Amino acid sequence: MNYSKINNLTGWFCFLVATVSYILTLEPSVSFWDCGEFIASALKMQVVHQPGAPLFLMIQRFFSLFAAGDLTKIAYFMNVGSAVASGATILFLFWTITALAKKLVLKPGEELTSSKLIAIMGSGVVGALAYTYTDSFWFSAVESEVYALSSLFTAIVFWGILKWEAHADEPRADRWLLFIAYIMGLSIGIHLLNLLTIPAMAFVYYFKKTPKPTNIGILKTFFVGILILAFVQYGIIQYVVSFGAYFDLFFVNTLGLGFGTGVLFFAILLIGGLVLGIRYSIKHQKKVLNLALLSTALIIFGYGSFAMIIIRAKANVNLNNSDPDNAFSFLGYLNREQYGDRPLLFGPNYNSQKVNLTEGKTLYRKGADKYEVAGKKTDYEYDKVTPFPRMYSDDDRHVAYYKDMMGFDDTHFPSLFDNIGFLFKYQIGNMYMRYFMWNFVGRQNDDQGQGSLYEGQWLSGIKPIDAMMLGNQSHLPPSIVDSNAYNRFFFLPLILGLIGAVWHFKRNQKDAGIVGLLFFFTGIAIVLYLNQKPLEPRERDYAYAGSFYAFAIWIGLGVLALQDWLFKKITPKNGAIAATAIGLLCAPVIMAEQGWDDHNRSTKMVAHDIAVDYLQSCAPNAILFTYGDNDTYPLWYAQEVENIRPDIRLVNLSLFDTDWYINGMRRKQNESAPLPITMKESQYVQGVRDVMYYQDANIAGPVELKDIVDILLSDNDEDKVPLQNGTKENFIPTKNFKLTVNPAEVISTGTVGAAEAGKIVPALEWKYNKGYVTKGTLAMFDILAHNQWKRPIYFASTVPSEQFNGLDNYLYTEGLAMRLLPLKADSAASSRQDLVNTPILYNNIMNKFKWGNIKTATYLDQQSSDDVSIFANLFNTSVSSLIKEGKIDEAKKIVEKYYQVMPDRFYGMRSMMGTYFMAENLYILGETARANALIEKSATYIQKELTYLADVSESKSRFVGGQNVQLGMSFLNQMAHTAEQHKQTKLSQNLKNQFSALESRFAPFFPQGGN
Repeated sequence: MNYSKINNLTGWFCFLVATVSYILTLEPSVSFWDCGEFIASALKMQVVHQPGAPLFLMIQRFFSLFAAGDLTKIAYFMNVGSAVASGATILFLFWTITALAKKLVLKPGEELTSSKLIAIMGSGVVGALAYTYTDSFWFSAVESEVYALSSLFTAIVFWGILKWEAHADEPRADRWLLFIAYIMGLSIGIHLLNLLTIPAMAFVYYFKKTPKPTNIGILKTFFVGILILAFVQYGIIQYVVSFGAYFDLFFVNTLGLGFGTGVLFFAILLIGGLVLGIRYSIKHQKKVLNLALLSTALIIFGYGSFAMIIIRAKANVNLNNSDPDNAFSFLGYLNREQYGDRPLLFGPNYNSQKVNLTEGKTLYRKGADKYEVAGKKTDYEYDKVTPFPRMYSDDDRHVAYYKDMMGFDDTHFPSLFDNIGFLFKYQIGNMYMRYFMWNFVGRQNDDQGQGSLYEGQWLSGIKPIDAMMLGNQSHLPPSIVDSNAYNRFFFLPLILGLIGAVWHFKRNQKDAGIVGLLFFFTGIAIVLYLNQKPLEPRERDYAYAGSFYAFAIWIGLGVLALQDWLFKKITPKNGAIAATAIGLLCAPVIMAEQGWDDHNRSTKMVAHDIAVDYLQSCAPNAILFTYGDNDTYPLWYAQEVENIRPDIRLVNLSLFDTDWYINGMRRKQNESAPLPITMKESQYVQGVRDVMYYQDANIAGPVELKDIVDILLSDNDEDKVPLQNGTKENFIPTKNFKLTVNPAEVISTGTVGAAEAGKIVPALEWKYNKGYVTKGTLAMFDILAHNQWKRPIYFASTVPSEQFNGLDNYLYTEGLAMRLLPLKADSAASSRQDLVNTPILYNNIMNKFKWGNIKTATYLDQQSSDDVSIFANLFNTSVSSLIKEGKIDEAKKIVEKYYQVMPDRFYGMRSMMGTYFMAENLYILGETARANALIEKSATYIQKELTYLADVSESKSRFVGGQNVQLGMSFLNQMAHTAEQHKQTKLSQNLKNQFSALESRFAPFFPQGGN
């Protein structure tokens, strides 16, 4: 019986099942979040956000070749790249499980029987396929993100150490360790999660080389593993580059040589030192030293993929995050300096007071012929610090969250134990254990959970247990039962994994401990290191997929436990078959059946189509200001990959405060001319004009924006204010701005048609809405002051209003973007939402926009369902504006379009709101039957959602879901009044009755009549 052949074939079978599953469910185009940036950067070898993923980009570039020049297929084949990498992860997981299982059931020299072979293969298949269908891994497997490839490298490394262990007593077995070192070096060019396997591998080495392990030896091995991890993380990844940077500083600034000479000299020293060290170790037979030096050399060699980042940065590509084209910018790029620091061992709490500002290391930037000082890194000193700070953010939203979750009043200063409490309650409980339970117990829905009992929680499907955790589950609402992510595993995968873990520890403590270390370091250790703040913009479960990988090993070994504990009395072969069958049903089968519909993105095109709609909202040669990941990255994809609207210049306001990004805006990109930024690079480089504060100069009336720009750029001391450190800084002397308008200019550029010349204002006048100006805001003012209406200027509809910088009254909706227009607001306009360029909006909706298959897609994730609400707002805005303008026929055509493309189901309260507003418009249009149907549908939804929240509140003896309750009750009340206003008496009375019944249910939580 050829064990090796069967093991290989069965492993490839698992690979095939996993890969086919992922290809069938992958997204056919770009996905949200980082995927758009990665795809666009991989195609043209550009520079992604810190700390980069050059090897990932190169591999994805290879998969793009399968598109054979079809630009619309590039994203699909890059997604296939993730699917294949994920399938290969399953292959190596299978081989890992069977390697561990074989050690458990087959003693050295013992004959392999068919029953043992079935048991080993069965455990591998069950564990590998269980991980195939885990929620978190499946999510990353069907989109072009780094986590699929990172998981593959982690799987290869862990499999590799087991291969070394199996051959450790053979000559040249250490080649497996060198293979692992090289793979680890390569993995740095994808993601750093792979490094967390190092402590577990240290124990594999120790247990193999030490016949009789001791407690002291185990403790030493633990610390050696941590030291090796620290050496790679800091010594190689950061300090090698840091030494190179400071060598360059000396060679350039002191010796007067060219940029890069110091780096080259340091590289020669490093390579020479490694060569001499390796030769010395060979000559003197220093085996451990030789292994360490060769491993270091191979890690650095693999790490060399980052050369691509510097090479492409020097090419000034369109997407060039941080522009790491020299030693110091590259060092800052690797150190993720743009994301700031977080305290780990000691630091402030959220209510610690800043008492002093201290200067740290000197920051350098590349000048014309030498490195220049860009300032000092500054740190705050606080009146009180605490060990192990977990509640450290002083952001108002975070502070409110800390207080609410922990029950603190305004005077309480959190202690060490309070911080540990937050660690277990939020960081481990909500941001790890909730994800763990999603994967192996079940899930409520895919609404992002921030700790509430009704959004994104785990759910088993066993109602008594769910009720104990989440409250009364008698009347589950549509937000749960209608969600594709309503997955119930009934604890079966979890139980199988726990059985496997217990059995593993009983049979082989060493191997079980190694798997346990892998589980800990890729799970809880990440929690401790990340020290997450609350209210993350998205779920972060992908970060912990490595620990779910480790648990899947135990799910596989659960098959052996079942055979050993439950099927002793039947024949070994039948017991192995029965255990495998039960294992398959308890884990991969139920997980695949429940999870397929919420991972099947095969018909979803929302990210792609909404990106196209943002771009199509703009006039030719426009400047479009965006803000977040999801109104920027998919648009980068559309322009860079599919060449859609390359005339538009995208300006991400989150990046606009950096000198490298402003530099990029001053260059031609695609078919977009440089932006009209007049300030010189020396006026906005790092450390110059980073922030300038408002100081009232008592200037009467509004000041011309060009004059404001000139004052902020002035080098005259009279235009500056003195600071405490003796320096002087520019300042804003007034918040009252104006931009004088030349009507002929506005008409000649097509900004406003000649027919509307009478509406053109002599000047835009507004009040600036902040107490400071950053260099990004200064750049925006520079553009506005010197554009002369030659290029249309837009803000994406998702840009926060504070980023309008006070221009709200001049921003007119034309689609998914608002255009800056020098027009008088209609006297009937009561808010910014009433500013609509109706003809253009109508044309965009009817003729240009795509809708991402939102009506027919098999699954919409949370971001996509949020975009359903954006589309609904677009329809309502258009219909309302057309009605106001008396264009009833056009309004009715928009309504028909609404019914054609919008989904029938609700995706939360936001989409319910959009439906209600459409009902209001339908009443005005005389579409009473349709309006009544939408009102009834909305009221039914509210009734079910609030009934559930009332049940949970009563069972938990506390008010749950306050925001949704308030919103639902408010809209139910509005619906009743709207129905009554339009003479729908019966409907109105039914709604009032529903309102009263729900009001009485929540009355106990408002004893004084609050709401």
